[in-house]
Amino acid sequence: MKNSILFASLFLASILLEAQNITPMDTIFANDQKNVSLFFPNPVRQGIVGSDNFVFTYNREKEQYFGLLQAKPGKPSNLLIINSNGSIFTYIISYKEQLEKLNYFIPQSENIGFEQPRFTESSDSTNVANLFTDKTFYYERFCSFLLTRKQHIGNIQKRKNGIVLSLENIVFDKEELYFVIKIENKSSLDYDLNFLDISTQTRKQGKKKSIQRISQHPNFKYNVPTKVGEKEIKRMVYVLPKFSLSNDKMIVLELNEKNGERNIKMKVSNKYINNPN
Repeated sequence: MKNSILFASLFLASILLEAQNITPMDTIFANDQKNVSLFFPNPVRQGIVGSDNFVFTYNREKEQYFGLLQAKPGKPSNLLIINSNGSIFTYIISYKEQLEKLNYFIPQSENIGFEQPRFTESSDSTNVANLFTDKTFYYERFCSFLLTRKQHIGNIQKRKNGIVLSLENIVFDKEELYFVIKIENKSSLDYDLNFLDISTQTRKQGKKKSIQRISQHPNFKYNVPTKVGEKEIKRMVYVLPKFSLSNDKMIVLELNEKNGERNIKMKVSNKYINNPN
């Protein structure tokens, strides 16, 4: 996996802040010449930045107590940190050419709350807490968030008879891969979707090499249409358990038309699976 920032639905932080009536902390400045170190009272489990001109790196394989922040020129954004004990820290982050401080030692007293909300009013606490324990709710909100982003993993598409199938993005979050997929109907005839399948396939090597194909069963599907009207665009998200591929394998997206022959099979290199956003 590429050493990039984990995406997460920023609605989570806003709900927590609103529910607990807490204001984010002060501004942390960074640039692209030096690393700004942030040391926390508990190991960092997740770090989220709100803009692509900031990068917060931390050890995903083994939880450690610190992370490194860098920034490119651009507008200020925000940084959300979740520690291993569920405590949450949030800061405004901004680019600054000359840095006066390179190390921040964050005390536990600066946390704004916990990933599992702690409320005193039982009726409201039960309803809000359920938002974070309901996996379907998280899937729906995070998928909706991904569909609002303009980020792309590459120009991956295939077309047939006016139907264009595109893989816009692959995002890694919480041990799962989120496939952002687009179907565009440029024809004058509606497209009735029979199924959209994602599978792994062995690259064919030589005449006697057999092709092994294994379907990947999604944990969740979001916004999948039954029909794509003429001149219409539909975007959806498939959530799959995390996996990686060796060099002799690839991903295949298969789009199948109900009662029609405008079927598309699109092959995707293993490099996009092994290096998601």
